[in-house]
Amino acid sequence: AHHVSPTRNVILYFVALVLPPVAVFFMMHAVLSDFWINICLTILGWIPGVLHAWYVSLASIHAVSSFAQIVVI
Repeated sequence: AHHVSPTRNVILYFVALVLPPVAVFFMMHAVLSDFWINICLTILGWIPGVLHAWYVSLASIHAVSSFAQIVVI
């Protein structure tokens, strides 16, 4: 089963705060379209880019934990 490291999460949230598209790019479970959406949102404004990066990060973490629960069952 996959385990998402809390340290990795903190690093991703920090990177998302500084450079949102970079954080989205480095998320293993992020879809390529999420990266381009985040670039557009970041160009429109830093805050929308950060919020989207955090959303993608949370969705990615939730997907990994849900998958891990299914594998364990």
